Amino acid sequence: MRIGKYKVCGLLGKGGMSRVYKVEVPVIEKIAALKMLSPAPILAELMDAGRVEKLFTSEARIMAGLRHPNIVDVWEFDESDGKLFYIMDYYCNNLGVIIGESYRTEQPSRVIRLDKAIHYTRQTLSGLARLHHAGIIHRDIKPFNILITEHDTVKISDFGLSKLRGETFEGPSNLKVGSPYYAAPEQEESADDVDFSADIYPVGIMLYRMLTGRIPPENRALIKMPSHFNPDLDESWDRFIAKAISIEKKGRFKEAQEMIDELEALALAWENKKEKLCTISDIDQAKKIPLTISGIKPGGLRRESVKVCPSQARVTFNLDNLRRPEEYVQNDFIQNNQDTITDKATGLIWQQSGSAYPMTWHESKKYISGLNKAKFADHDCWRLPTIDELMSLLTPTPHGEAFCIPPLFDLTQKWLWSCDLRSFMAAWYVNVELGFVAWHDFSGFYYARAVCSQN
Repeated sequence: MRIGKYKVCGLLGKGGMSRVYKVEVPVIEKIAALKMLSPAPILAELMDAGRVEKLFTSEARIMAGLRHPNIVDVWEFDESDGKLFYIMDYYCNNLGVIIGESYRTEQPSRVIRLDKAIHYTRQTLSGLARLHHAGIIHRDIKPFNILITEHDTVKISDFGLSKLRGETFEGPSNLKVGSPYYAAPEQEESADDVDFSADIYPVGIMLYRMLTGRIPPENRALIKMPSHFNPDLDESWDRFIAKAISIEKKGRFKEAQEMIDELEALALAWENKKEKLCTISDIDQAKKIPLTISGIKPGGLRRESVKVCPSQARVTFNLDNLRRPEEYVQNDFIQNNQDTITDKATGLIWQQSGSAYPMTWHESKKYISGLNKAKFADHDCWRLPTIDELMSLLTPTPHGEAFCIPPLFDLTQKWLWSCDLRSFMAAWYVNVELGFVAWHDFSGFYYARAVCSQN
């Protein structure tokens, strides 16, 4: 299947106004995302076709006119068989995938470390500051619209519901603008009666969710502050998040830069707290991982590749409902002098770092072959690890003194390919920083870290 000159590789998603495809650019074979105007039947009934086309064209024009490292880039706008489309950068991940949010938004999600939540929030606000400077209100900030690049950079996407300040929405009055749980209360009441603080509200909701794994209740009288769930937070964080998610817009941050300034102050206080904590801490590091697997013998973890469909992943890989390990290995690492690390608990020898850059799954296989040809660290039995082996490197989300443990492995390689397949064109990977298992087709960009067995 082709759309114009672009070869379609698969459907990435669909919404009320459009469908997004993964496509291949001819000749150069670059992977891109193609967004095509394809209104859902209900939208086609509610809005005039000309108005829908105008909204779609406006979205592409807005995105193309904003050059910022935290806003997705648009390359081209065209038409195929009477349908409008535009081409933009393709990224493997988004914040929704990273926190494990599903279509049942109210269900619990993964809690991520405070440093990482600050990182994503800071960049999201930076992108919004650029939007707001141009007078644009996004109106649909949510985890799945926050794309994450292979270099862990935020890219705000999906401007289909955005508007210029003072602009009036020309659609039917009963058409909801925004996403449940994330749209500001005043936006749900009147899509036109919003200002920049309507984009602040969902950022606060996302931050609350990243740090607690929950969506705050609509009845704020029932809310439990983030510090109730997360030991790394204190009352200053509670006040900050409460201000961001205030039901009354006058109680919120007025603009993104104001929220950035307060976030930076909290981030600095957190860094100082960690420094003091790690200076005085003398707690046995071995006690910081509460769950262990006993009885692992050298070579005991599965080495052979398997093909596992998502519905079987929990049982096959022994995962919880958020695709984290049900149990954790008590490692016994020894740092070698050839850029390798031996784990006596599992009998595995690991690269200390891995590939210098993210690569596709097939490229990662070639990378491993290159290590064997070069006899890296005097071994020629390197291979892509299985999910079982990669999970032996994971630990629970660190809090408090657990931040003080110096990392043995290179922190560059956050996403690691496994040899385990999801299908004939997709493989499983592990996010070693945030501690979960997921899958992607072979064209995704992740890192390779080789492993071999002692025996």
